[in-house]
Amino acid sequence: MPSVEFMKFNFEDHTHFNSLLHRWDVRYKIIGLFALMFAFASVDDLRLIPAILSISVLFYSLSQLPLKFLWHRLTYPGFFLLGVIGLLPFLSGDTIIFQWGTLSLKLEGCQAVLLIISRFLAIFTLGLVLLGTSSTLSLIKGLRSLGLSPILTDMMLISYRYLFELGHQFQKMQRATQLRGFKPHHFSRRNLQIYSALTGSLLIRSYQQSQQVYKAMKLRGYGTLSQQRTHKKVTLDYYSAIALFITLLIATSLIGIQLFL
Repeated sequence: MPSVEFMKFNFEDHTHFNSLLHRWDVRYKIIGLFALMFAFASVDDLRLIPAILSISVLFYSLSQLPLKFLWHRLTYPGFFLLGVIGLLPFLSGDTIIFQWGTLSLKLEGCQAVLLIISRFLAIFTLGLVLLGTSSTLSLIKGLRSLGLSPILTDMMLISYRYLFELGHQFQKMQRATQLRGFKPHHFSRRNLQIYSALTGSLLIRSYQQSQQVYKAMKLRGYGTLSQQRTHKKVTLDYYSAIALFITLLIATSLIGIQLFL
């Protein structure tokens, strides 16, 4: 029986490391890395591709995360991206660099593919750095301290918690159907109907469980007690502030060079 791969995030396997990025305060880290991702997304000049790839490699090396952590999580979105942009070199542009019959490989399309893949790799790497060097709880607390709505942070935390529970329930349902003779690797109309029934049953169970969780939280005073934010005294972390300054400087430099070019 195949396991539910989309439930195996395992982003927190390396959050106990003591690298420079692990020691970076999560609030500064969120601001700095998101600014850098925005700068990467704004790049549309091929001459800046080596720069954004080098910056992403530098941040990943500073995080001390293993390459296997990046490779395992790059596989599925990488295949999806290649499937989406696979026809772009043959459809976009006018300058033909290779032609075979009616099939023409065009320069502008190849340049667009190179730019899309490079930006995707750079942004995806920084996203993994953010998730791999900070626990989910610390990220949610950091977003809360940066002004995110308390309701949204509670929803994020509960959704993250029960996503694994739903994955466990789905595995049990798969196991039960296999014991009753279901062959998941055969593509047929009957299998599609079974998968549809499993999905519908899982949605109903998730709705019922969300109602139970809400009632349990209400019984414990959620929504009735004062939920005002407590403002703690913020101590100045010189290392995190300097790291944020350097990151913002890199991001603004990329945007400035892009505008100049």
